[in-house]
Amino acid sequence: MVIAQDTILVVDDEPLIRMSLAASFEDAGYQVLEARNVLQAIAIIARAPVAAVVTDVDMPGGLNGLDLVDLVAATSPSTALVVVSGRALPNDYELPEGARYHPKPYSQTTIVRQVGQMIAHLIRNADDRTRIEA
Repeated sequence: MVIAQDTILVVDDEPLIRMSLAASFEDAGYQVLEARNVLQAIAIIARAPVAAVVTDVDMPGGLNGLDLVDLVAATSPSTALVVVSGRALPNDYELPEGARYHPKPYSQTTIVRQVGQMIAHLIRNADDRTRIEA
């Protein structure tokens, strides 16, 4: 299992929010890819592995951030997932295991720190599985 330890995908249709959060990750030493909608995010993920996806929920284009985290969780379980939204998550929606939710407004410092912790946890688990299989 390959984990791209230093690449974060930030998905938000609001350019200022997306660029600001991306800059916070870059300041922390991460490489950052940006998408303005779910379809763009899926295309990016298909080209290159990412360590984490941080996504808004409400975006144009028919698919939303919850659709994205469900897809990524199903196809790439070694990817850390963080959902941000200005609204509460639907009552009937359950985040994939290990995913985190932050209501807007959120602390970018908190998001960056949490993503770093999530990536470190996923790497430790992958290392443990590799040792067990060896």
